[in-house]
Amino acid sequence: MTTTDVTRVAAYREVTDRNGRVYRVGESDIDIMGRKRKWMVILPWIGMMGISSAEYAFASAEDTLHEAHHWSSGSIYWMMTAWVFCQAAVAFPAGRLRESGRLPARWAMMLGSAGTLLGYLSLAYAPHVSLAFIGFGVFSGMGAGMVYATCVNMVGKWYPERRGGKTGFVNGGFAYGSVPFVFIFHGYMDTSNFRWVLISAGVFLAAMVAIAGFYFRDPPKNWWPAAVDPLNPPADPRARRSLEKNPPAVKQYSPMEAWKTGRVALMWFCLACTSGVNIFGIAFQVDIGEEAGFAAGIVAAAMSLKAIVNGTGRGVIGWLSDLYGRKQCLLYVCAILGLAQFGIIWSAEIKNLPLFLIFSAISGFGGGAIFPMFAALTADYFGENNNATNYGMVYSSKLVSGLGAGMGSVVVGVWGYNGAFSLAGSISIFAGFVALFLTPPGRPKNKRVTPNPRPLGEG
Repeated sequence: MTTTDVTRVAAYREVTDRNGRVYRVGESDIDIMGRKRKWMVILPWIGMMGISSAEYAFASAEDTLHEAHHWSSGSIYWMMTAWVFCQAAVAFPAGRLRESGRLPARWAMMLGSAGTLLGYLSLAYAPHVSLAFIGFGVFSGMGAGMVYATCVNMVGKWYPERRGGKTGFVNGGFAYGSVPFVFIFHGYMDTSNFRWVLISAGVFLAAMVAIAGFYFRDPPKNWWPAAVDPLNPPADPRARRSLEKNPPAVKQYSPMEAWKTGRVALMWFCLACTSGVNIFGIAFQVDIGEEAGFAAGIVAAAMSLKAIVNGTGRGVIGWLSDLYGRKQCLLYVCAILGLAQFGIIWSAEIKNLPLFLIFSAISGFGGGAIFPMFAALTADYFGENNNATNYGMVYSSKLVSGLGAGMGSVVVGVWGYNGAFSLAGSISIFAGFVALFLTPPGRPKNKRVTPNPRPLGEG
């Protein structure tokens, strides 16, 4: 990484489009932070990988934790629910602190690193399950929430003209960064070595988060890339198509203004439904595979495949949303995620391993792709200046969707795996129907648009 101790001082000017939105232009990424902005994709990606195993690999450690500590399986699933709850709960207040300047991005990442380490220490040494709830469920969850919110919003600020693919790539680290730990926790860790494995994982992952976060830096408010004209179609065909399909917000909405548009509530509901289905699948795919008679190693491979596709799918759908539009891709993702749940049931019933792997991968794709869609949509609809807080409101839906693990165990106990996975699939499809009503605030509907003989920026 090439950087400098003192950033350049460059002249900038502020321009206003016909909607009244202000753009700060003239400063390059080198001028602001002494390095290319691509590092604000790579470093957040590394930070996201550092927190991913706490959610995506946790289910693989369930058997060992049960045997080593004699914690009940129900308590362990509710511990995961507590982690997801706290991860979501911290997003909104952390966003407010970040945007007020009281919590710099670097310090948010350091707090996240400390929470990550504390979580693994709790799983290794907690003498009682209640202390593990506090150490892992609360502190590790809150730390992960700070890292997640900081990384996702950071990349959106540095790439306002084509954020979909970049946001998806960074978001993907939250899934496939867990792949090695799925195998380690499920196939290598046992009651004889679990403390050593957990501590080693915690130290390594906390270091990843801390080192990546040390180099974080936000761009100025209203910043726009110097090479992209915000008032006219850009010369870069990628940026031009992305802005055509996903035009920037008409203004920088405050959290209260964003809430009053009604779009935040719609996004909140859709994300609560789809992320709940995703978390349910993470928690119970191993169990339904083992009940179907598939070998433990194969089930772990299926879970790893799910995590890989979950992560890579976030980048792919982000790139596709730049080409074809965020909302259109979101609708397809909701349908794919829902139908995949029925495919998992069917493949488990007929005990067909190849189909089980395929539908697991498809479910992983759908479950991962929803997150970058909502992260990018929030900035598209409400602007970048308050995006940490606005997305924090949307992402707080995981306070409810986190019940996908805890409540999922209750539904499985009453209805069995077939009933529970059928319900999950139906919920995702219904969320897609609700998403049909999402439209960017402040813009007329397409059918009301009249041709403009004077191109944007000419008067």
